[in-house]
Amino acid sequence: MTIRLYAHPFSSYCQKALIALYENGTPFDYRTLEDAENDAALEKLWPLKKFPLLEEDGRVVIEATGIIEYLAVHHGGPVALIPADPAAAVDVRIWDRFFDNYVMNPQQQIVFNLIRPENDRDPLNDTQARATLNKAYAWLDGHMAGRIWAAGADFSMADCAAAPALFYADWSHPIPAAFAHVHAYRRRLLARPSFARCVDEARHFRAYFPGGAPDRD
Repeated sequence: MTIRLYAHPFSSYCQKALIALYENGTPFDYRTLEDAENDAALEKLWPLKKFPLLEEDGRVVIEATGIIEYLAVHHGGPVALIPADPAAAVDVRIWDRFFDNYVMNPQQQIVFNLIRPENDRDPLNDTQARATLNKAYAWLDGHMAGRIWAAGADFSMADCAAAPALFYADWSHPIPAAFAHVHAYRRRLLARPSFARCVDEARHFRAYFPGGAPDRD
């Protein structure tokens, strides 16, 4: 059986899934969506064409969280991204949803607004997205005081979600300097080899980032 991952290296949610694969050195066939043939294959598997998508032996798994859950069950490795302890696993899943819904989602709203023609942009949506990020940064800063990783002592699925979420959110709506714990956490995530690999693989796409990518990271 061969894992096929349909993904784009510059996509935040694709990076989330890739981190999980890289953490455990799980072999997979990387079907990058820069290729028109892979793009067409993705549409046949999943008409909505949302990515990442994992396919193995006829089984289709959608969404980055679903992919990480699938890998934990069927391709476990030395890094347990979802703890065996049920209570600890609940904490990981809570923080996974926090980063997807309250960091990455508003960040993407800012980006999607910039992609629109200027006359079609929604200033209210942009203001609300930035307000959500400000609240999320503040709450996360308090949570990360005295912590290394988001949910417990070990790197987990929550950190797979946090890495690209905070990486791109800080580009779109910079994390205030006062939130030192969030900045320190973001630096730890960038230093993690699995995420550093994702960042390097996507580096040549930075010119396409709406609003311009900062000259750092």
